[in-house]
Amino acid sequence: MNRRRFIGSGVGTAAMAVLTARSGPAAAASPSVIKPKRLAAGDTVGIVAPASATFNTVDLQIARESLEALGLKVQVGGHVLDRHGYLAGQDVDRAADINRFFADPAVRAVLPLRGGWGASRLLPSLDYDAIRRNPKIVLGYSDITALHMAIAAKTGLITFHGPNGMGRWDEFSVSWVRRVLFDGEAVTLENLHDKGEFLVQTENRVQTITPGTARGRILGGNLTVLTAIIGSPYVPDFTGAILFVEDVGVSHNILGLYQGVPLTSRASHGASPPVRELGRHILLSERDEKRR
Repeated sequence: MNRRRFIGSGVGTAAMAVLTARSGPAAAASPSVIKPKRLAAGDTVGIVAPASATFNTVDLQIARESLEALGLKVQVGGHVLDRHGYLAGQDVDRAADINRFFADPAVRAVLPLRGGWGASRLLPSLDYDAIRRNPKIVLGYSDITALHMAIAAKTGLITFHGPNGMGRWDEFSVSWVRRVLFDGEAVTLENLHDKGEFLVQTENRVQTITPGTARGRILGGNLTVLTAIIGSPYVPDFTGAILFVEDVGVSHNILGLYQGVPLTSRASHGASPPVRELGRHILLSERDEKRR
């Protein structure tokens, strides 16, 4: 599956929609929102590997050094370099690293080293009570969408869609991480404004399909992962949310998602919510696609 960087590390394809429920029976109450504390220099970040295996130890070294360059301390999960087929070790071991870091009061953030495949296999094994009692920053994209959705559904903890440990820690990514995770800035999300060598901007353009204003929680992530887990108990209530999705080359999944969300909502509310698409953003060039 092609996965893409979002916000701090760029995005493949992102679409936004507002999901508003029609009248019907009240849904089960969502968990109260929990906000993690900001990062500060000297804080400890735990690196985990919930999805695909990492076959190059240099990637782990670069991730560690990048975090240290931000002024952070780093702990590496005991199973980060494990291998079990294409996965970074057995499911129980990958989940154990996440649970251990959430239970450790010295760790302030949990950062997956990479995405790939397999994070959804851990969802039944995560200690959601410990996550709720010890809220921490969780950062990642791609297959890490499964963790974002499950944690939101089970605990209400706000997590952050951004670079994985093996992401590109360039000026753009670092700026977003500092502004959001260190400074707590209420940022405005927008594409880069850079014409490069051309007369007009040719990349990172925004096309508004239906103009308007909407207000709601931002929920979403990788399109392929969302369509795979939708309807499970590990997906939060999207009623009234602003949905974003990121992926490249999987346009058929958009139909699956727009069918799945109304069906899931109908089960909870007794009626299907209308979906109103607000925009579609292209934030990754074909050059980057080939490079990745």
